[in-house]
Amino acid sequence: MRLFLCLPIAVLVLPVPVLAQQATPAPDGPDIVVLGRPLPPPPGVPAYGSVTIERVRLTGDASGRVENVLADVAGFQQFRRSDSRSANPSAQGVTLRALGGNASSRALVLLDGVPLADPFFGYIPFNALAADRLSSVRITRGGGAGAFGAGAVAGTIELASATRRELPHLAGEAFYGSANAVEAAGSLSPDVGGGFLSVSGKFERGDGFFTTPSAQRSAATVRARYRDWSGSLRAVVPIDAQTEVQARGLLYRDNRTLRFAGAASSSDAQDASIRLIHRGSWAVDALAYIQARNFTNRVISATSFKLTLDQRNTPATGIGGKIELRPPVGPDHVLRLGIDARIGEGVLYEDAYAATGLVTTRRNAGGRTSTTGLFVEDDWTLGRLVLTAGLRGDRWTITDGFFREPNAVGTPITDTRFTDRHGFEATGRAGALFRASDAVAVRGAGYTGFRVPTLNELYRPFVVFPVTTQANPALGLERLRGVEGGIDVTPARGVTVGITAFYNRLEGAISNVTIAANTRQRRNVDAIVAKGVEVTAHAARGGFSLDASYAFSDSTVRASGASAPLNGFSPAQSPRHTASATLAWERHGLGASLTARYVGRQNEDDLQTDILPAATTLDAVARLPLAPHVSLIARAENLLDQAVVTRNAGGSIDLGTPRTLWIGVRVQ
Repeated sequence: MRLFLCLPIAVLVLPVPVLAQQATPAPDGPDIVVLGRPLPPPPGVPAYGSVTIERVRLTGDASGRVENVLADVAGFQQFRRSDSRSANPSAQGVTLRALGGNASSRALVLLDGVPLADPFFGYIPFNALAADRLSSVRITRGGGAGAFGAGAVAGTIELASATRRELPHLAGEAFYGSANAVEAAGSLSPDVGGGFLSVSGKFERGDGFFTTPSAQRSAATVRARYRDWSGSLRAVVPIDAQTEVQARGLLYRDNRTLRFAGAASSSDAQDASIRLIHRGSWAVDALAYIQARNFTNRVISATSFKLTLDQRNTPATGIGGKIELRPPVGPDHVLRLGIDARIGEGVLYEDAYAATGLVTTRRNAGGRTSTTGLFVEDDWTLGRLVLTAGLRGDRWTITDGFFREPNAVGTPITDTRFTDRHGFEATGRAGALFRASDAVAVRGAGYTGFRVPTLNELYRPFVVFPVTTQANPALGLERLRGVEGGIDVTPARGVTVGITAFYNRLEGAISNVTIAANTRQRRNVDAIVAKGVEVTAHAARGGFSLDASYAFSDSTVRASGASAPLNGFSPAQSPRHTASATLAWERHGLGASLTARYVGRQNEDDLQTDILPAATTLDAVARLPLAPHVSLIARAENLLDQAVVTRNAGGSIDLGTPRTLWIGVRVQ
């Protein structure tokens, strides 16, 4: 298997010397322009109701955080309402359409074609993402059949790095905010030969806020302090007028303190990828990547305020690649053929402590998962009608699983090796887009998909005091079936409205099921059924623009057997209503925006005993030019200081970001 995963690297590396020799142009040849962009999206993508967030919005949010900008698309959610300053990193899985219930990502998140999710946990390392390094984000709801489509049961979020045209040669910004918070970021992007190099870095820290309400604080309660940094390098090298190599490296480190003194978590990574793009008659998109990740977490008792669990080391490795070909099959077709593979492996090391401070047991667990798939997809344009259809075939494996639990002196209490499992899944999708006129387009789609449980779900228990959630090595796959239909209308110049109705059924959905007081276990329930409506709107006139989004998701658990008490309930952490709207104005370098977001009432737990109330927040940004390429920027998060409840365990509450004010300078 390791040899197979090296094949994409060989495909990328071996042709480079030959292509480089061919790249020398004749003295009177045309200049090579390298933009660093991917292959263009196929014409059938709009059939699946995709939404695009442009760079100007990514860099203009009051929080400066990518995950909060993604919330512009109603229906996007993380497991918790907190962002990456005050959430536990392992809770930052993302999903769409209220297909929630646990903290793993049910949406596939890609950066320049590379899956971003942690190989062990499945969460997204949002602190490693800097908005100024991105060009755009495309969000496509529903199952995926293209490259790395295994795992895309709720949708696909594709982040693209900024191109040469979008990157200034020198850029930087620095902000100071509430609670002694500091943000600083900078990039240097010189032209190198016919291509370019971009080196960037980001640092942020803050004393944070009290996530615990004042009435529940104790002497051990502390602010949610955070400190993180990241550095990245991206190089785009021309091979010839139609071919380029895109290489990328990322380092990051993230430290957070949550709720109690000593309740610290950390995550870090070293990621690298290389991608070959060829835009000739036989278009090629080939890439290979490797990810080295780690995570630590210390759990403090909410009664004794002493260390009860030290998840001291969770090293994980992700490796994979793809080769996608687009052969010339005529002007009316865009045919994509390819193969992709992913392996994730990781190990957990944790120590349990007694109230006396002595270690009672040392646990060690881990394993490996993999998917290897073939895919084919064709988009056929027939005048105003575009038909699209795709198929995937994946072999999946869950192997080398184990759980060891010796006592403090090393005597084995439990030493279990789990049976290797494997299988084959066939999935697909099909859609149609009909442009009835320049003002009206109708679309419809159907799809299937699947997701392999993460190593975290299979083998790692966790504690959010006082609730312990057990792992389950017997978890099966999640399988999606869904249909949707929609209409996109342009009633006037600069005005667009899109409406989508959907029905999704996620069979075998992995949920945190209550099995005893303060004890849950990850289990496959029969299904989560989500049906609803999504609305997006955009209007622009003069210097003003308005972008709005609303999602209604009627999501219900179907359960039987031991999980029967959940039947008919809403999944945990799944609101029925979400909405977002941003009003912006810009003229002669001056700019201002207001963003309102609403998230409806939702349940904390599977039994619907604890409630998270609805919350509405208002953010604001103002920009004043001081000199050419220099702007003064003021930002306000949660301007009205709305109390946003992010956790409610039997009345023990955590809160989200309060009113936070920023002032800073941006140079570009």
